[in-house]
Amino acid sequence: MITLSMSITLLLFFLSNILVIYPASFTVSLPLIGERKVTIGLITSPIMAIAILWAFQCLGGTQMRNGIIGSDNIKPYNILILSISVAYMVTTLEATGILQAAASWVSSKAGFSSRKLYFYFYLLFTLVSIIVGNDPVIFSGTDFLVGRISEAGLDPKPWLVSAFIAANTGSMVLSSFTNDIVCEGFRISSAALMAYMIIPFIACSIARYFMLKVRYAEGRVPRGLDGSGPQNPWEGLRDPVSAIFGSIWLTTCLVLVIVLGVFQVDGWKIGLPFAGGKFIFDIYRNYISPTGEIPGEGTSDVIELPDASEAPLTRPPQHDEGIAANEPQESESLVPFINGNAQSAPFPTTPPSTTTNVQPWYRRFLNYKKLAADFPTFFTALTRLPFTLVLFAFSQFILIEALEHQGWIDIFARWLVIASNKQLIPVVWFVGVFGVILCNISGTNIGATILLTKIIRASDFSKDTARAAAVSLAVASNIGAVSFTFSASLEALSWVAILKVKGIEIDQWEFAMWNSPPLVAMMVGLGVNEKDKPSFLCPRIKS
Repeated sequence: MITLSMSITLLLFFLSNILVIYPASFTVSLPLIGERKVTIGLITSPIMAIAILWAFQCLGGTQMRNGIIGSDNIKPYNILILSISVAYMVTTLEATGILQAAASWVSSKAGFSSRKLYFYFYLLFTLVSIIVGNDPVIFSGTDFLVGRISEAGLDPKPWLVSAFIAANTGSMVLSSFTNDIVCEGFRISSAALMAYMIIPFIACSIARYFMLKVRYAEGRVPRGLDGSGPQNPWEGLRDPVSAIFGSIWLTTCLVLVIVLGVFQVDGWKIGLPFAGGKFIFDIYRNYISPTGEIPGEGTSDVIELPDASEAPLTRPPQHDEGIAANEPQESESLVPFINGNAQSAPFPTTPPSTTTNVQPWYRRFLNYKKLAADFPTFFTALTRLPFTLVLFAFSQFILIEALEHQGWIDIFARWLVIASNKQLIPVVWFVGVFGVILCNISGTNIGATILLTKIIRASDFSKDTARAAAVSLAVASNIGAVSFTFSASLEALSWVAILKVKGIEIDQWEFAMWNSPPLVAMMVGLGVNEKDKPSFLCPRIKS
């Protein structure tokens, strides 16, 4: 029997997700402040839904606690601490210019063939996403493509679509946030899930590339290319020492997370100390270069800062005589926000002179602008860390705990059992197809993954069927990011915001038309679900 509390909970869950897709804005008049524009969207709508459910006693303190601490082997804090830690290491590595240097090198190898360049970029962005996730491609890769392709006089949209799709599906092998949820929910080690995902990933990659090639073969990606790549592709590498150290440090961390995950060691216990070590290295690296010269370059040219991803790792010197010694020159650092808008945040690029008027240490620590100029690596990374992801993910965990408390998870699980008859192939396709659909209507692919994890666990499937459903969910949550709405993933919302800053407007319909053919092609990944893997990698999946 469906009660009033159950109805209110389900209604508010879907209403909050509708507001994530289509934020509502209105103006309110406040005493002493005046009129202010209020937007209910990505962060505010789930939090408001939780507050209303609390007021109607549809959820209590237990559900709030479970949404943060975890229940049924799912530990939200473990997933989020690991994600933030890895994101810091990736962001500071990206700030060295290593991705744009690699993209420049690829561009130089393609010569005057735009189709060869298209394929090379596709491979590069896929490989980068496999190793470090999709954020570097979404930020630095998009920025590079807009400049490089526009410079060649080509339509940038086919190239941007290719990079976006490669970024979001390439991360399905190793570096996906939704993969972490699947590993936690089904007690699968990262190594086991990576082994399961290799063949679906290969199938998806081949299918999506040929679909993109067919779609853009006529007119959109011509054979010729005006101009060639940079003469020295690696001149954009701002700090080779930090790039080498950061690459080795990040790789070591990821390998340890995978290996120790086999022994059920929580990922945050590895990722957080590594992030702390990288923070110490970044502070020291900036501290030993007070002149602002990039190590290894031997030049004191001022570095331009078009956006946060290109912030210099060391302090550039004072060149403008019109600026006083103690007044840092500011540059606008474009920091795309995940709610679909873009905001400019000041980032000082020219610090005060280091030869006069030295301030006491306590004054330095009270001056944010001075700190940001002295230690740009950390403060640039700070503006790029996905803190929005933390609030959003915790709110989704709490809302789904409320659904479980009201009995909806058991109802949905019963529907899945009836529809699939507990047969492996129907389960794989039901979970895969509905996973992609739910990415668009259930609070991004994060909300869809959390919800379906709970449903599958409550369905009392056999071990093999539950394992196949988990892999199908991992595939669906990654390819579902390449979907019909911007809110299918946080990365899509960030990507659209970046393009808007660059002057490239994309509406919802155009986005859906771009993604539909590759998405349909990538559904082949659901049909290549392997069933035989070494048992020591994958402990028993608890239903």
